[in-house]
Parts: sequence; C-alpha cells; structure tokens
Amino acid sequence: MSPPVGAGTAGAPPSLPAIGFVQRRAPFSLGIDPFKTAFLAGMEAAATRAGATVLLQLVADHHDELACFRRWAEQGWVRGVVLADLVDDDPRLPALAALGLPTVVLGQEPQGGGVSTVEVDDRGAMRQAVAHLVGLGHSVIGRVSGPVELGHTRARSEAFDLTAGRGGANGLVLPGDYSEASGREQTRLLLRGPLRPTAIVYDNDAMAVGGLAAAADLGISVPDDLSLLAWDDSPLCQLTTPPLSVVSRDVPSLGESATRTVLAMLGGRPAMLVRAPDSEIVVRGTTAPPRP
Repeated sequence: MSPPVGAGTAGAPPSLPAIGFVQRRAPFSLGIDPFKTAFLAGMEAAATRAGATVLLQLVADHHDELACFRRWAEQGWVRGVVLADLVDDDPRLPALAALGLPTVVLGQEPQGGGVSTVEVDDRGAMRQAVAHLVGLGHSVIGRVSGPVELGHTRARSEAFDLTAGRGGANGLVLPGDYSEASGREQTRLLLRGPLRPTAIVYDNDAMAVGGLAAAADLGISVPDDLSLLAWDDSPLCQLTTPPLSVVSRDVPSLGESATRTVLAMLGGRPAMLVRAPDSEIVVRGTTAPPRP
C-alpha cells in the first residue's frame, strides 16, 4: 500500500477537513487513467474552494481498501469518503456505514440507502452511442467493455444489447480492463472474428487508443473501413490521428459534485441524489458511414 497523497505531516491527520478517495490500481497506472485523473482534479478544485482537501490512497485490492477506511476512521484522517466502481453487494458500503463515515457513490444509486449518489446515466449514454453508429448505417457493431463485475459495465451492456437489437444491428462484446493493451488485443479479436464489425465502441478512451493502433496494425483504415467511438473526452482523444469521436461527459464536474455532496452531508444534510449532466456524442475523425 502506497502512502497517502495530499496528506500533511506524516503520522498526523490533515489540518483541513479531508475527503478520502481510494484507487484500487497500482500507483504507476494512475497517470494513464484519464478519467480518474480528471475526476480527482474536479474533487480537489471543489475542496480547495471550500477550504477542504482530498486525500488519495492507492491500494492493491479490496482488502487493502477496507483496511484503509478503518485506519482513516480510527485516526481521524478523513471526515467523508467518495466511492467509485461499485459491484453487487459491495462490501465497502456496510463497512463505511459501520465506521460512521459519510459516503458519496459515483454511478448508480445503490440499494439500501444511507449514502448519497452522484448518478451517472450510463444506460442513456450507451443508447446514444449505439444509436449514433446505427444512424450512420452500421449493422455489425463491436464493443470492448470495462470489467464485467462493475455495475456501470453491466448497465452499459444492457443498453448496448437492447439498442443494437432495436436498431436491427448485431452486437459483439468482448471485455477489457480499461488499459490500452486490452483495447488493442480485444479489437484484434473482434476484427479477426467470423462476423467482423464495421464499428466498435469502447468503454473508455485508453482502450479506444489501443483499438486505433490495432486497426493500423491490421491495415484497416479508420474511419473508411472501421468506425471507432471512445468514452470520456480526455485530451488523449484529440491527440490521436485521426482524433477520436467520443461519448463525451464533463468528468471534472463529476468530481466537483462528489466533493460538494460530501461537504453537504458533513454540514448536516441527509443522503441525497445528485444527477450528473447527460453525455453527448462529439464527432471527430473516427466515425463515418460504412462502405457500401
């Protein structure tokens, strides 16, 4: 477990009210996760304006994450916590309730109550993505998803299957892990399969970058022979050649909303539901109608 980022004097709680956020990835991977980087920037911006701070902890697995929450509560390091990447029967929710730490969840509102939620409409965003590709004329659409155990991955999967079916398209899905390498490998598998897609949507931007590289490796022209649609509009999407079309959302604003909601709970507000702004399709250079 790495030392916390954003803490004050070692061994002493921070002097400002702190909001905790734990990232279950190796420290070296943080720099290639544009979503979490932008989300944390938003959290920190809102915290700074309110005279608070954000405490980030990088851990290897969920056991370390739960241990981190216990240590934070026992030592008074944080006064509230933001959670992302929920799974079914997520053990973090009852653990944080038992510790008495006000909690804000990013994503879908969990059952059971007691926590606040910054709700993201992943189903609606995926419907937009598939409808955009179907509208261009694509009838075989691939997808490289995020980890299948995550709640928002399943929400997107349900919307992908339903919208593709209603649009008369065949949907092909392979799971990724949000890394560029997994996007590259799963794109290769999709393009070498018996039913080759003419468009692929990715659950984040790093995997879409990998998909663009895979297409180049195979000599497939984007967007002439293959359309690619990324997720989350980080600067990375505009640095590729051609620049990536995306399902765009204001990620820093999600972090700001999460911080403001934690601070509202610390001020005595009960658990609340905050709806994030809808996503939108930003068309750049990687989506086009399929060849006749």
